Amino acid sequence: MRALYDSKSKTINNRGIKHLLSDEEKYKTWLMFEVALAQAQAEEGFIPEEAAKHIKEAAKIENIDFEEMDRIYRKIGHGFVPFLKVLVQACPEESGKYIHYGITTQNIQQSSQLYMVKQVHHKYMQLIGEILRNLSTLAEEHKDAVMAGRTHGRHAIPITYGYKVSVWISEFIECYQRMQEVEKRVFKIMMGGAVGTFSSMPEVGPTVQKRVAELTGMYPMEVPSRNISTHKIEYMMNLALMVNICHKIGEEVYSTTLEEIAEVSEGFSEGTVGSSTMPHKINPKLAKGIIANSQKLYSLPGVGMYSSVRPYEGDSSSYMLFDGILEEALELTTEVLLRTEELTRTMVPHRERMLHNVWRNKGLDNTENVMMELANKLGKDKSHSLMYEIAMKTANEGEDFYTNLIANDLISEEFTEEEVRDMIDPSNYIGLSVEIAEKEAKRGNEIAREISEKYQ
Repeated sequence: MRALYDSKSKTINNRGIKHLLSDEEKYKTWLMFEVALAQAQAEEGFIPEEAAKHIKEAAKIENIDFEEMDRIYRKIGHGFVPFLKVLVQACPEESGKYIHYGITTQNIQQSSQLYMVKQVHHKYMQLIGEILRNLSTLAEEHKDAVMAGRTHGRHAIPITYGYKVSVWISEFIECYQRMQEVEKRVFKIMMGGAVGTFSSMPEVGPTVQKRVAELTGMYPMEVPSRNISTHKIEYMMNLALMVNICHKIGEEVYSTTLEEIAEVSEGFSEGTVGSSTMPHKINPKLAKGIIANSQKLYSLPGVGMYSSVRPYEGDSSSYMLFDGILEEALELTTEVLLRTEELTRTMVPHRERMLHNVWRNKGLDNTENVMMELANKLGKDKSHSLMYEIAMKTANEGEDFYTNLIANDLISEEFTEEEVRDMIDPSNYIGLSVEIAEKEAKRGNEIAREISEKYQ
């Protein structure tokens, strides 16, 4: 695995994703496509039906002589031909002649890789559903947990924690929609032969390709060129956008777990050690892994961009590189999603600390509220100028906001002391935070149910 922080050392359940990327699954997928190809060709009368039947019977992982395959590989140095040779040996002689008939190595390898990506993609969709469910629970439970809204790293006006989580829900729903919409462009197979022109089977080639796609649950390429890679880049881009949402959550958790802020804690397992020298350390391990793996993933679509423009009808320097970066993108995304699911399920928001922090400025965060109340009497511009003057006096001279407000003759004439206290109470100026949190929690759960039904 090339993930910077992977789940080998943790108890995270990888949902079988890592097995889907194993050599064993790769070989099984190669066999599946060879069988589907033979069946499709037999249906069109391009090869004998008996040959397709025998190929299907022989094309099982237990019939492949991997020791012989390795010996052949060391002799000839080709990555796929040794596999074909041992598959041919596993078939009756007459039927073995029709294995891999009329196509080229990359037709099987690239089709197989995208089939494997599709299998992992289904796991990712399930994880998106679980994350949405976790976030929806957080949003509903903490819809009224008042906290400081922050812009540019400073207090803005109050929000609730449920509202903050609703932002993540909204982004993940759009992420799900993007990931679903891209399936028809990404999960494509090619059976066009050496350069994609169906030269070895022009009469039946497009029909065979379409049938292989049907048999494997994939889509056929309109032009099955080995030199088309934009669909792979698009998928990696979508992965980068997805982990970017996770990254944002990780960064927020990372910073708000600081002792000085302490608004959120990661779920903690007894016995976890944070430092070899500092016994007190409890580090945000899930957030760290999300941040590190996300940052590494962002570089991969760019590498693909450079490689996809290799000239002519095929170039191993391009598709061999895509073999590596696409697999690495999946490995990194897997680590990010697994950690995000656990983080969103186990994180602990601290409502009391949020309320404490939003009161640190003693009501100063509510200057907009006071200004809007004054605007009814003085107009917006004059109210803004007055509130700016009082806010700067509060910040520069250390007086508390309430004292400076009631000391102002204009304000004391217009509002009672109780009204001033109400205006600067953060709990009284959270806008539609609660309603938005409720709406997105409901929407998140609905999409989670849809995902559960569609990607079982």
